[in-house]
Amino acid sequence: MKSFRPYLLWFVAALLVTVAAIRAMTWVRDHPEHWPGARFELAHPQGWATHRKLIGLVGDDAGCFAAFERAGAGYQRRPAVGEGACRASQRMVLTGDRLVPSLRPANAAPGCAVTAAMALWTRDVVQPLAQRYFGQKVVELENLGSYNCRTIAGRAAQSEHATANAIDISAFVLADGTRIALINDWGDGDRRSEFLHAVRDGSCGLFSTVLSPDHDAAHANHFHLDMAVRTAGWSVCR
Repeated sequence: MKSFRPYLLWFVAALLVTVAAIRAMTWVRDHPEHWPGARFELAHPQGWATHRKLIGLVGDDAGCFAAFERAGAGYQRRPAVGEGACRASQRMVLTGDRLVPSLRPANAAPGCAVTAAMALWTRDVVQPLAQRYFGQKVVELENLGSYNCRTIAGRAAQSEHATANAIDISAFVLADGTRIALINDWGDGDRRSEFLHAVRDGSCGLFSTVLSPDHDAAHANHFHLDMAVRTAGWSVCR
C-alpha cells in the first residue's frame, strides 16, 4: 500500500493540472481579447492583448483589412504612397460612420491599424464620454491630417505620420452641431474641458502615442494619436 501511495499522489496532481488546463483553455476561448494568439476582431471588447494585436496589424496589411471585412465595415483602400521610410501602404477611408464618426476633412486616409484603434476608441472612449457629458453622440471628428513624410519636430527620428500610422484630431462635433475644439476648450475647466481631458486619459494604452496640449505648444490644437511599434510595446501618453 505504501508503494502505491506516491503513484496515487502523482495521479491526483496530474488530474488537477489537466482540469486547470481545460478551464484555462475554456477561459481563453471565451475571452480572446486577452490572448495574443487569438485573431483580432473589431467586435471584441478591449483586453490585455488588444494593444499588442493592434501593433501587429501595423505590419500586416492583409490581416488588417481582413478584420474590417469580417466586421462588415465598408471602406475604400487608398493607393500606397511614398517610398522607403515614407511609404504608406495601409491608407484607407471608411465609407460609413458606424465605426468611426465622419472625418472632416474626409480625405485624411489614416493607416488601417490606426483606423482599427480609432474604431475601438470611438466605441469605448469617445461615444460613452460624449453621452456622459453631453447626452448625445459625436458625429464628426475634425482632423489635421494623417500622412505627411517628415521627421518628428526637432528630432531626426521619422514621424509616424510618414507612413500614415498616425492622425491628429483637432475637434469633436456633437449631434446638435456643438463643436468642441482643443484650441478653444482644453483649459476652460468646464464640461468641454473635462470631456477633452477624459478622452485623452481614455486613449492611453489603446494607442501607442497620445499627445495633447499638455505635452507642448505644438499640440495646443490637437490630439496626436499613433500606433508606433516600440520595443516591449511601451506607450506614451502626455
